[in-house]
Amino acid sequence: MSRPGMRRAAVGLTALAVAALGAVATTGEQADARPKPVDVTLLALNDFHGNLEPPPSGSNGTIAGQTAGGVEYLATHLAELRAAAKKKNTITVAAGDLIGASPLLSAAFHDEPTIEALSMAGLDYASVGNHEFDEGAAELLRIQNGGCHPVDGCADGTPYRGAGFQYLSANAFKTATGKPLMAPYAIHKVQGVKVGFIGMTLEGTPEIVSQQGVAGLTFADEAETANRYARELRRKGVQTIVVLLHEGGAQAATGGINDCVGMTGPIVDIANRMDPSIDVVVSGHTHQAYNCNINGKLVTSASSFGRLVTDIDLKIDRHSGDVLSASANNVVVTRDVAKDPKQTALIDRYKTVLGPVAGRQVGETTTAITKTQENLLDTCSAAVPASCGESPLGNLIADAQLAATDDEQNAVAAFMNPGGVRANLDAGPVTYEEAFTVQPFANNLVTLDLTGAQLYCVLEQQFVTGRVLYPSSTVGYVVDLDGATAPTADPCAGTRVVRGSLTIGGTTVDTAATYRVTVNNFLAGGGDGFSALTGGTNQVTGQIDLDAFVAYLTAQSPVSAPTLDRIRTTAEVSAA
Repeated sequence: MSRPGMRRAAVGLTALAVAALGAVATTGEQADARPKPVDVTLLALNDFHGNLEPPPSGSNGTIAGQTAGGVEYLATHLAELRAAAKKKNTITVAAGDLIGASPLLSAAFHDEPTIEALSMAGLDYASVGNHEFDEGAAELLRIQNGGCHPVDGCADGTPYRGAGFQYLSANAFKTATGKPLMAPYAIHKVQGVKVGFIGMTLEGTPEIVSQQGVAGLTFADEAETANRYARELRRKGVQTIVVLLHEGGAQAATGGINDCVGMTGPIVDIANRMDPSIDVVVSGHTHQAYNCNINGKLVTSASSFGRLVTDIDLKIDRHSGDVLSASANNVVVTRDVAKDPKQTALIDRYKTVLGPVAGRQVGETTTAITKTQENLLDTCSAAVPASCGESPLGNLIADAQLAATDDEQNAVAAFMNPGGVRANLDAGPVTYEEAFTVQPFANNLVTLDLTGAQLYCVLEQQFVTGRVLYPSSTVGYVVDLDGATAPTADPCAGTRVVRGSLTIGGTTVDTAATYRVTVNNFLAGGGDGFSALTGGTNQVTGQIDLDAFVAYLTAQSPVSAPTLDRIRTTAEVSAA
């Protein structure tokens, strides 16, 4: 791929110029004697989310029709891919969210087990995803550099030495100083050729992470930041540039893991605005698999949970350092290979420390309760481009949060954000570990005062953000699918929610009255774009959301899936 300012072959050179440039190959034998390109292999993953053990059965544990995932198998596949390539020419990279929203085995130890496992598996560089900020910037720096947790200490009884790989964060800046939180890029030499890696997360991180997690940080535009550091790398003689970006897109449902069918999402615009000097973009965040060429750049994603590894092959000109060709292949991390014994030992060690907590039964379900949004999906996708409709498990969690605050804080309603519901519940006994997997963020419940007018504004904002909140059983309202979506600057101006249809406890909401409402601290801080909730007053912080969920499962067992009738459409009301 050409570079701005790159020297091109001259035409009609004088004898003096030819002599100055050195010998020019004029025969096949002389051409064959030229130095061969340097072959470099990148092995890439993203959105691992602490899945040390194979993800549970179902869609999370399969991909491309095969059961996949688990760090014991991932490490073996990585070793085999390195052996197939020239081991010294292989660099292993990741595009963020290696930690956060993790299963209990990793999360109980602040994701130290995952960092140890990926370090042991040979990871070299990783960008910082939004979930790396779940516990704040100071904790991320501890994860990188080592040291015991300031509150929980070294829970497994051994020192935590930090990551054996380098986190890169080019577009997260310390607000006070304007300096990057972590190293923005790294330069890796392979047989004398320099390969530059720029790492970053999505600019919208503050909207999807709690305000405590991003306190003191400012996030910059992805393409502008990449272009800025690409220029800096070129000044240092780096012509092969790879961006590790925690932002992505999605292809059409007909596309396979190595296709790029009808690609949409933020990654398309970002790649189109990137400088031509950027050769490869390893992306993530959307948990999708794709293998694309966008604006002359190789753009890849390896889905999630360690179920795929992207095998990227680069041929680099030995003299100019420029990429001559780039290709990729998403490889399934199958479970038909031998387990890596070191990874098995690590898992066993942490399981022993975790003890009987994980397996403690906290409740029982009569049927499987899923997080799938089933209501309105066939009618409101055009109105709501992202999360749309109710979810059995989401409604159950909202009910649990109301039950935890109705007496203590006089709450009359609760709302849950769809992104906070991370897994399904199977039928039968529910263990603490399963409940934790559903709600792994340890958000606090916050009960606050909202006027009826503010409540309508919050509900209208659902159609601005593209995320429908899960309401408690006390809430009911009607959506007009032909109504107007509010402008982003004034979410209260929308007419999606039929005025007069909102009820709490069966009573019509008075826009001038005040209601006590419970949400988690992520939403209370304006998370997921719900800025209307920041206007709530008389806030009282309560227990951890997981504790409320566990208590509800225990008290209400056996628990059944709630009916999906809290949000109705004008079409349903008319038919009735």
